[in-house]
Amino acid sequence: MPIDRLGPAETRAVAERIAEAFRLLDVTRWLVPDEAKREAVLAENFEILVDHAMRHGLVHGTADRAAVAVWFPQAGEPAPPPADYDGRLAAACGEWTPRFQHLDELFEANHPHADHHHLVFLAVAPQRQGRGLGGALLRHHHAVLDAEGVPGYLEASSERSRDLYARHGYRAAEPFRLPDGTAFHPMWRDPRG
Repeated sequence: MPIDRLGPAETRAVAERIAEAFRLLDVTRWLVPDEAKREAVLAENFEILVDHAMRHGLVHGTADRAAVAVWFPQAGEPAPPPADYDGRLAAACGEWTPRFQHLDELFEANHPHADHHHLVFLAVAPQRQGRGLGGALLRHHHAVLDAEGVPGYLEASSERSRDLYARHGYRAAEPFRLPDGTAFHPMWRDPRG
């Protein structure tokens, strides 16, 4: 399956794909309880991170863009934060900004310090899920990680995604939780020689 590296012109489309795929997750229900506004708020928030990844990370997609992956290499010093992050976050998330800030703090507190590539997002259009598109994106990037001897890291936001990543060589650590009890599963994958 052809996998493309995506460029800045596709930032908004990638953010919208992620928002569409994530809008029914427990975490996004907590982040934006108003279902009518959830997908739009998520797309605005994700656009900040995808834009940052276009500059400091790697964004890949299937040829039809039904599936996308956003990675940040973490070696030595981390990438600088997105420009004007606090202001952009408040503009994107409005009344729910404190919830997004809380999630950012949880991610930071649980993030490993060893060199790795961080899979921030893996999203597949809802009508295309379960057809191997996410696995194809993982295999594509894992080939690079294995060739370079670099581990992978991610936070799985559901048991279903945790199980998918486990099939691709990730090991789950103790979960951390949102205030409503929703679990994130930090997962690590050692490179294969």
